[in-house]
Amino acid sequence: MITFFISIIALVLGYIFYGKLAERIFGADPSRETPAITMTDGIDYVPMPKWRTFLIQFLNIAGLGPIFGAVAGAMWGPVAFLWIVLGSVFAGAVHDYFSGMLSVKHKGLSIPEIVGIYLGISAKQFMRGFTVLLMVIVGAVFIMGPAKILESLTPETLTMNFWVWVVFIYYVLATMLPIDKIIGKIYPVFGFALLFMAVGLTIALFVEGYRIPELSLNNLTNFHDQPEKFPIFPMMFITIACGAISGFHSTQAPLMARCITNEKQGRGVFYGAMITEGIVALIWAAIGMAFYGGVGPLNEIMIANKGNAAFLVNEISNSLLGKVGGALALLGVVAAPITSGDTAFRSARLIVADFLNYKQGPIKNRLIICIPLFAVGYGLTLIDFAVIWRYFAWSNQTLAMIVLWAITVYLAQEKKFYWITLIPALFMTVVITSYLLYAPEGFGLPYLISLSVGLFAAMGAAIWFFAKIKSKKILHPEYITVK
Repeated sequence: MITFFISIIALVLGYIFYGKLAERIFGADPSRETPAITMTDGIDYVPMPKWRTFLIQFLNIAGLGPIFGAVAGAMWGPVAFLWIVLGSVFAGAVHDYFSGMLSVKHKGLSIPEIVGIYLGISAKQFMRGFTVLLMVIVGAVFIMGPAKILESLTPETLTMNFWVWVVFIYYVLATMLPIDKIIGKIYPVFGFALLFMAVGLTIALFVEGYRIPELSLNNLTNFHDQPEKFPIFPMMFITIACGAISGFHSTQAPLMARCITNEKQGRGVFYGAMITEGIVALIWAAIGMAFYGGVGPLNEIMIANKGNAAFLVNEISNSLLGKVGGALALLGVVAAPITSGDTAFRSARLIVADFLNYKQGPIKNRLIICIPLFAVGYGLTLIDFAVIWRYFAWSNQTLAMIVLWAITVYLAQEKKFYWITLIPALFMTVVITSYLLYAPEGFGLPYLISLSVGLFAAMGAAIWFFAKIKSKKILHPEYITVK
């Protein structure tokens, strides 16, 4: 219990102090007009109050990751708490804040365009394709995840295929219509459900007297059922993504960068939403470790269900809160991925529109972009969920690494304290490189070789970065050809 409460306090203090430091480094200026004010179009650039932009940003990013990922990450034991806290404060929230504020600075541009400004044309072209692909994968994952849970609520009447189509139709409407017509109106309802889920399950956990494992030097070890096959580094750092750091968040930040009305709102909306997601991940990691009587039994249940966290989420919610409370809690769990999936497809539409310089006012233009995106997304729902999830996790963290490097170059150009993103950029370089080489869905190389190459990759990136600074080839953006 002590570790859990200390972790919550650390996240809150991280927002108060480290978030303030990030804001000071960026130089948020309340007197500068934001794109929501200067470029209002009634479709994507729509001024909104801070509470609404925060809620939308939080629901955009809080998909299956801080729930399914945190439960799966709990299989490694209490060390998961450490990664959630340190990752959220020093990596994830910093990544989210600067990517959001850079979008504000550049008139609400999508993240591939921003990466292109700071890492060059080749990086921009790669990011355009890579990010759209990731968005469609996210959309497919966040169709299948909630459909599985909704099917468990209606086992005798409605099938998973039925719920796939219900979620899919909602995504089409949310992607096509102006942001304040569906997303701006329905998210407060989803927000209540998600809040009820987090608070209700936490209270029930303590009232029922469940014991949350503590983090100490004695149990700072790998509790996974197959520790040799699944070492803490890098496997846990990929599994727990959205609850610590997630590249997907940078694709969502421009949506609210086009809606906030004051740069000072950025810390609450971008940094604050990530910290809030970290709290959700902590809750689910704690529940995962405590509900079945420890980390060992959790591993047994996860293996018996082939890693299907949806089964555990359903059982835990109904057991702790009863049928009515469990249904409300599950609505919150369903709301999280649905409110990320709809904006994933919306982000994909905007990225393609930015690339083609295709105005999104006429609904015909939106349809031309959306139809092929949804066709590919539906096709991906026919593939095994576990396979899609693993590739989503790695590509998600790869995107985070690239965005962190772009932010670091921006800070260096502006002669600002770039170490705040350089350190997490180096760390994530090691994570994604070693994972790709070691994981069974990657190259399956020996662990020491994979880790060594990951470290050399980070060293090479650092040498490149400092060489650019020394040679003064990292120029101010006005000297860089963007198009």
